Amino acid sequence: MPAREIVERVRAGELDHETALDLLTGAPAAETDAALKSALGGEFDRLFRNGWQPVELHRAIARRGDPIQGRAVAEAATAFLTGREPVDPSWREQAESLRAGSFRTPDRITVLDASLSLLDELRRLPAIEILIPPPGTPSTTVHHHADKRILDRVRALLAKAEATDFPAEAESYSAKAQELITRYRIEEVAAPAVDMTPFARRIGVDHPYENEKASLLDAVSRANACRTVWSPELGFSTIFGFDADIDAVELLYTSLLVQANRAMTRDEPAKGKARVKAFRRSFLVAYAIRIGERLRQAAEREYAGHGDLLPVLRSREIQVRAAMERVFPRTVRARGSRVSSMEGWESGRAAADEAHLG
Repeated sequence: MPAREIVERVRAGELDHETALDLLTGAPAAETDAALKSALGGEFDRLFRNGWQPVELHRAIARRGDPIQGRAVAEAATAFLTGREPVDPSWREQAESLRAGSFRTPDRITVLDASLSLLDELRRLPAIEILIPPPGTPSTTVHHHADKRILDRVRALLAKAEATDFPAEAESYSAKAQELITRYRIEEVAAPAVDMTPFARRIGVDHPYENEKASLLDAVSRANACRTVWSPELGFSTIFGFDADIDAVELLYTSLLVQANRAMTRDEPAKGKARVKAFRRSFLVAYAIRIGERLRQAAEREYAGHGDLLPVLRSREIQVRAAMERVFPRTVRARGSRVSSMEGWESGRAAADEAHLG
């Protein structure tokens, strides 16, 4: 059987990659390499044209743990830019950020195995919503992110809140960070420099405990005037909102997840795998619920003196929901996680009360 036919049968899902590897071992190298390059190139082209951004595709593949496959995605993203104009700045930045450094080339059989496995994985990935126009596609989209100086100050405060072992000190840092975020949002709503529209961004949600982590992201999003749709089969949530609000959600979620993991590890029981698993799941459920409550309370306090902004805030909320429903006209409410450890629940609530809401 010719190499091209073997590779195409893998691409079509008619042949598993291990059987294909056995068949290709004795095939001419040049013929095999050409067939794999063509097939992989076709799949990368399909995915990049149909919504997948470089960093997203790299994450989806690299988290499987094969550096050869991760490098292949990085090289494909760079190659996809060649000869295609215009290019969205964010798409280009992502492709450039993936450029690999030194890499030790493994033996040929290892490369063949990784390439065939990658082809099998790529063919299973579906088209997703185009949030950033792929290279070669004109766009009139204008993003308005939060002021970089504000974000840098918030990042610095969050880093200090995460690093300190003194709750009072961390609370001081986080309080200032929350103040900066909320003040910026109020100023943006009160006197917008330009007409703005809501957008969407995808954020990876890694295992283990994806459901609970997605719930935390949703809680942070809702408190910051955003909405999320979780795609568990693809390992990410899509956040809908105005750019500056999504920027704040990303910073908060990342910081709170770091703090949750640290507190969870500190408080978890010493023995029993099943007990530890139940503890962690229950911890994260309680943590997400309590964090959502605290963030909403903080937002309500900040907006208490700005009643004149309520109509504008309501209008923005309607725009965000409409943007979400255009992309996901039918969604299913995720089933809540079962709490099976009261110890984990109480510890999660306590950790959320101690968390620093940068």
